[in-house]
Amino acid sequence: MTATAQKTLLVSTDLHKTYRTGGEILEILQGVDLKVKQGEWLAILGASGSGKSTLLHLLGGLDRPSKGNVQYNNQDIYKLSRKAINQYRNRDVGFVFQFYHLLPELTALENVTIAGMISGSTLSATDRKKRAEMLLDQLGMSHRLKHRPNKLSGGERQRVAIARALLNEPDLLLADEPTGNLDADTGQQILDLFIELHKQGQTIVMVTHDQKVADLADRQVLLERGVLKK
Repeated sequence: MTATAQKTLLVSTDLHKTYRTGGEILEILQGVDLKVKQGEWLAILGASGSGKSTLLHLLGGLDRPSKGNVQYNNQDIYKLSRKAINQYRNRDVGFVFQFYHLLPELTALENVTIAGMISGSTLSATDRKKRAEMLLDQLGMSHRLKHRPNKLSGGERQRVAIARALLNEPDLLLADEPTGNLDADTGQQILDLFIELHKQGQTIVMVTHDQKVADLADRQVLLERGVLKK
């Protein structure tokens, strides 16, 4: 696969993240420099504890770096107002997590449409519902719209999570071990969805510990103990 465009969409520069626990300082990320082009699928490969999820959270505006910056479309997101960061996180970025993070009291359809409500989307409630139904149908979930998460399999829950991530048509899709909680066959079905999304031009940054998953991407980098190795 090759990236579908030349524009640089996302850049991290000298990105650090440290935590203080008791009297000890833990350095999770140690100066990560990274560029992601529009339409590219980048895999960030690393073992558990290497800092992969922390890096993804910083790229997506879910947490703040201790040092360094993240630029999206040439704008340093951590110099934005809180409202603007929320907008970036909820409109420009879509998140897919290993453990789905679906609301148990809501149906599959409601779990998808809520993404439009949180983001302050200009779409009407009717249009949000139509788009959610379309996405779930494309992901093979049209027969499960009214089911709550406890009635869905792991693969079905992840499909709902992917539909939720795509509702606001984000430029950037960030995926944190999206097949890590699934069996091999179901995991491959989810990866096939990512392959199809990428063919359609979706920019994807995916963190994984699995070399076979990383090999699907246009490009892969290795994160070891908070240090990025190209």
